[in-house]
Amino acid sequence: MCGRYVLVQKIETIEKRFNVKSPPGLEWKASYNISLGQKAPVITSEHPNYLDFMQFGLTPFWAKKQMYLFNARAEGDRNKDNMSFYSGAKDIISKPAFRKPIRSQRCLVIADAYIEGSTDDGLKKPYLVYLKAKERPFAMAGIYDEWKHIETGELIRSYSIITTIANGLIKKIPHQRMPVILSKGQEQRWLNKSTPLADITKMLNSFDADLMNAYPISSEIRSPKAEGRNLINPIGESLSNEIIVKETTQLNLHGMGRYKQ
Repeated sequence: MCGRYVLVQKIETIEKRFNVKSPPGLEWKASYNISLGQKAPVITSEHPNYLDFMQFGLTPFWAKKQMYLFNARAEGDRNKDNMSFYSGAKDIISKPAFRKPIRSQRCLVIADAYIEGSTDDGLKKPYLVYLKAKERPFAMAGIYDEWKHIETGELIRSYSIITTIANGLIKKIPHQRMPVILSKGQEQRWLNKSTPLADITKMLNSFDADLMNAYPISSEIRSPKAEGRNLINPIGESLSNEIIVKETTQLNLHGMGRYKQ
């Protein structure tokens, strides 16, 4: 995962979808290019009924200087070749930066879609990845921490997105990894501090490829400063077709955008 994602929903939509309340006077600016260092909405295990805002890119509490760990591998140091048939330990529980957060500081990272590039070319050839049937916003599995700036004393709360091996769709980009996307039924268990660690690690799997799709977009999104709806306009065909049967029995292709040659 290349560390970029999209969230353009109104706060009211997010509150209704996740049954949470936002801070009074909150001003959220929709973003088509959430990148490292930017603050974005999350829901934490500490306050599961409220919307919180944290910095994307985790800095562990013990760090001597600020870090931006945007991805946390579910397998930890295992499965370095990203083998799709891997079924061993989820060694994230042993990594120094993540072993405390995975146990007690979990969060839902809210997104409409995320950006992925190929393993070799990165964001030179990016794709917008989303859930079918207008399933947005959705939640990616995240962890967070608090770090106190040594010089200024500022308390920085930041988060990272957990990744796992790619499913069949993401391999077509091609990329070897993807964020852990949680089903609606998993979200509250992920946030619940009482959920056994063994049950938490069982959630760290690839999302069903049949429920996802992706299409190529402009490489303009490589710049963290780039913003706007045009960034996610399709410039090529989707990786899989989406056919929906309406009540009139008419078949229609349906996606996040239309592609014109």
